[in-house]
Amino acid sequence: MPTFRNPRANRPHLRSVSITGVGSYVPERVLTNADLEKIVETTDEWITSRTGIRERRIARDNEATSDLAVMAAQRALTAAGITADQVELIIVATITPDMQFPSTACLVQHRLGAHRAAAFDLEAACSGFVYALDVASHFVASHTYNTVLVIGAEKMSSVVDWTDRNTCVLFGDGAGAAVLQNRPNAHGLLTTCLGSDGGKASLLELPGGGSACPASVDSVTKRLHFLRMDGKETFKNAVNAMVAATHEALNRCGVTVAEVKCIIPHQANHRIMSAVAERIGAREDQLFVNVDRYGNTSAASVAIALDEAVSQGRIVRGDLVLMVVFGAGLTWGAALIEW
Repeated sequence: MPTFRNPRANRPHLRSVSITGVGSYVPERVLTNADLEKIVETTDEWITSRTGIRERRIARDNEATSDLAVMAAQRALTAAGITADQVELIIVATITPDMQFPSTACLVQHRLGAHRAAAFDLEAACSGFVYALDVASHFVASHTYNTVLVIGAEKMSSVVDWTDRNTCVLFGDGAGAAVLQNRPNAHGLLTTCLGSDGGKASLLELPGGGSACPASVDSVTKRLHFLRMDGKETFKNAVNAMVAATHEALNRCGVTVAEVKCIIPHQANHRIMSAVAERIGAREDQLFVNVDRYGNTSAASVAIALDEAVSQGRIVRGDLVLMVVFGAGLTWGAALIEW
């Protein structure tokens, strides 16, 4: 068994917070690289060699982010062995909400029948699930709520510019969810390390639709309602930030990389994940990777991967699990958990 410090143990008025159930959902439709060759000027070899992505899931036109979130949430509740009326708070991390308001979390709350639950959305782009875990954990640790449902859900296909071959090949749709509760005699979430740099916001953005650039004929004509990214600079900043967040989380808990059973990095690009692994000294077999099948699902990314890692037996009780993420904002974060 790995040894570690639990930074939260120094605050006896707080209780530990564990993930007691996980679930995920991806749409049925598969969009392969061969399919994309018919849409934009690209090739399967170009996409695979640069990103590691071979296919991604795309939601139906009438399938919204809330639909994906509900499916993942229901599976997480089942895994935790609880019913929706036991949930006291729902946090949905997303950059593709069903609409500006009400929040997608409120729509999910109604659909689940979680009538006792408060609900709100959180936006931290691809870092959203780890950000939401951190926020949710404080509600449980402080005895404010006993059961919190955290969901990362995205319909990225609704904001991708399908004429831009540099970005449309990267993204997919999906959702992942986790139930947070106190588990007696368990350490659970040991630490979370979050960061941001708004000075580099323009590296990855969706300019149109907000108060700075309301929807208009001009904004639509200029395609301002689609995602834009400076790939080279995003890559460099992602690697640096994820490495720093990993070191901070491990150092806080006195843990070495070798003691971590499963490392789940944001599934954005295989080259980013490999670069991070090399710089932190992780073995390839420690990484959980599913980017080849789903592409970048933003806030859903590590949530889907976590569910798959658990279902495949890559994570069992007592293992140390590290999730590390990076997204628009710029935002980044790491979470170290004793499962």
